[in-house]
Amino acid sequence: MNQTGEQTPTVQRRAIRYGDFVREVNVHHRRLSFNRLTPPGERQDDGSYRPYAPQRLRLDVFEVSRLVGPYSGARLFEQTRAVAPLAAYLALFQLLILRAAVADSWTIALGLFAAIVGLMLFMEGLRLGLMPFGEAIGNNLPRKSPLWLVLTIAMLLGIGVTFAEPAIGALQTVGAIVDVHKAPYLWLLLNERAGALVLAVGAGVGLAAVLGTLRFLQGWSLKPFIYLSVVPTLLLTAVLHFDDDLRVVIGLAWDCGAVTTGPVTVPLVLSLGIGIAAAAGKGNSSLSGFGIVTLASLFPIIAVMLLALYVASGIGPAAIIAAAEAAHGAAAPGWWTRSPAAEIIGGIRAIVPLVVFLFLVFGLILKERLREADIVVFGLVLCVLGMIVFNLGLTYGLAKLGAQSGGIIPAAFAPVDGLEASPMYGFVLGILIAVVFAWVLGFFATMAEPALNALGMTVEDLTAGAFKKRSLMLAVSIGVGVGITIGVLKIVFEIPLGYLLVPGYTLAVILSALSNEEFVNIAWDSAGVTTGPVTVPLVLAMGLGFGNAVSAIEGFGILSMASISPIVAVLGTGLWVQRRARLRAAEPLPAAHTAGNPS
Repeated sequence: MNQTGEQTPTVQRRAIRYGDFVREVNVHHRRLSFNRLTPPGERQDDGSYRPYAPQRLRLDVFEVSRLVGPYSGARLFEQTRAVAPLAAYLALFQLLILRAAVADSWTIALGLFAAIVGLMLFMEGLRLGLMPFGEAIGNNLPRKSPLWLVLTIAMLLGIGVTFAEPAIGALQTVGAIVDVHKAPYLWLLLNERAGALVLAVGAGVGLAAVLGTLRFLQGWSLKPFIYLSVVPTLLLTAVLHFDDDLRVVIGLAWDCGAVTTGPVTVPLVLSLGIGIAAAAGKGNSSLSGFGIVTLASLFPIIAVMLLALYVASGIGPAAIIAAAEAAHGAAAPGWWTRSPAAEIIGGIRAIVPLVVFLFLVFGLILKERLREADIVVFGLVLCVLGMIVFNLGLTYGLAKLGAQSGGIIPAAFAPVDGLEASPMYGFVLGILIAVVFAWVLGFFATMAEPALNALGMTVEDLTAGAFKKRSLMLAVSIGVGVGITIGVLKIVFEIPLGYLLVPGYTLAVILSALSNEEFVNIAWDSAGVTTGPVTVPLVLAMGLGFGNAVSAIEGFGILSMASISPIVAVLGTGLWVQRRARLRAAEPLPAAHTAGNPS
């Protein structure tokens, strides 16, 4: 009511996006029926009506290149942006700071290019071929099958996608760097028992998919899952820590948790879990989708440590060393175990079983016909081809450059075989150079991760702007930089990894108990987006090369520290955001807002 006593009309306002406003203001369009643009259909002899079917387009090579070229160029640039800066940083640091030439530079350059092309083909094939399977199964399976069958398929899918992860091949690639005399059980798991190792990791991911799906259905909090997962993981770490022979396996086990959360596992398993929750009418929560990445990082750690205990119960270190020496002196291995045949067979073996499993689920259980089957098949072919090319790039590019850089960086502070000028600097200055190198590598590699940018936008929307995207990206990147730095210092000073992991995860659990559900989900999942298919093999090879250069027993553990540090950083930042929000809510409103005009 205004001052004259007249009733003020009520104006309803609706918030719209600025982009929608601009589009509606500037774009004027008319609706036109598609039938008016096409010739009429034909009436058949039997009286049925046959709609118009356009002829297939026939394009020459030049026209195809004009259509495909810009799209392929954009995808190629996207992968180049992830690989090239890291490779350039390692090469320039080696040339300018350590004054050492890059050995086999042309081989490494071609390998890096193969990794870029392979990753581009694989990601495009994933989008066209594998993802339609995951989405269709996630949407239709819960409606047509009982829960026990859905969870069984989720378990098998978790195992299958682990074999298809591009970074999982890095474990087998770096296995050749391990010295069997220094770490017999580590050598055995990465070489003779590599298949069992990947299967154990896959079983952990499958169990995570099952429990994550049940969490979606029941609306359970993530916090109890974290407590019930971290506690046995730390207990198993303590058991292995007090065994001199198995202590070296701790780093491998914890690094396996980082390998599993890649571009195949997360979207496929996540689409199944969210589809099941949506089918049950419980998929509208803002936290739908969070949690599976966390569980898929923790359960494989438990699985690998249990595998190590099982292997150690049946064979001793002396027998492993004797078997390795006998195999080394035996006849030359078959052609299928040597490059490039090994990479080709590995690429086919990683993708084809998963595709067969998805086809069986789709045809026998769902009894559905695949839409646009020709495009899906084309995408699957791209997946296989991309995995093969990426494996070649991994062998000759990423792993080779990482191992070389890791083997030369210790020359800054310690004598290294083959480098006459080492150590190039004093011990303190050399260690400082290695620390700065590690932090810069971790920080900028993480900031360049496309998945982190996507997570930042999701978090900003989820928290209504309270947790800014830039704040999350900085917290995660700083955390990864600190984690990789601590991992490098662990190798240099041979600090037992258990002394770093137990306090780190204990602090993370305490911070989780103090934080609300949203920030716990965000923080624990943020560790998974930092370990992409490029970062993992590069850091693994660098760590093992670093360890061999300083005569450490093993060089694992850098990835595990790069996972826990961002969790702590994001939880700490979240508590600060929460405190700032509470203080702002407690502030008294200005007088202008409390004293209104008389109505």
